[in-house]
Amino acid sequence: MKSISFTLAGTRDTHGLNETKGKKRPFNTNQANVFTMTSFIQGFGLGGGLIVAIGAQNAFVLTQGVRRNHHLAVAALCILCDGLLIGLGVTGVGAMVSSNALLGQVAAWGGAAFLLWYGFNAFRSALKGGALNDDETATKSLKQTLMLTLGVTLLNPHVYLDTLVLMGSISGQYPLPERYVFGFGAFSASIVWFILLSLGGQLLAPAFKRDITWRMLDGAVCLTMWGIAASLIHGAITT
Repeated sequence: MKSISFTLAGTRDTHGLNETKGKKRPFNTNQANVFTMTSFIQGFGLGGGLIVAIGAQNAFVLTQGVRRNHHLAVAALCILCDGLLIGLGVTGVGAMVSSNALLGQVAAWGGAAFLLWYGFNAFRSALKGGALNDDETATKSLKQTLMLTLGVTLLNPHVYLDTLVLMGSISGQYPLPERYVFGFGAFSASIVWFILLSLGGQLLAPAFKRDITWRMLDGAVCLTMWGIAASLIHGAITT
């Protein structure tokens, strides 16, 4: 009888352990959810911190928003490009690209030339002046605007440094499932930022009915473009 009781007790204990193990599963699931959410928040924070900095792309998107010049299409294209580059960085392509010195030189000089040209146009606009009229429509065709958007986005090596190299190296510290969540968090930051920047330009449109406001914006865009171009040239020469 004692042996039977012992066996039954052992059986009950075994079931109890199984029940205990079963109760731990929701905890593990919740813990995984916490890790996933943490990866998303960290990706969102890093992506937002990188993209909010004043640069050629942001200046261009804001200007198109103020001018109401296909601003939503511009924002959508910037989001698409960021998503593609972040995806390449997260999947490890960034490490391969960053190791090619010749590619870096070509990107630096090509990007600098484009930014110098765009900054010169902004400089001429600042000298010329002009105000935003109530009946003003898009000043460039959709194709022209999107081509300029691609130029500002893809001809700036800093974009590749942020998305391919930096984002790729940091995301590599995460295990594979969380790595993609981290990348999606960074991509979500791009979505939020470009939509806000584009719509924010529209909200600022009334202020740009004054000539002086346009001159200040064009001057700021010119200095931004030329400053980035100078840093690219300096980096290419000293490398």
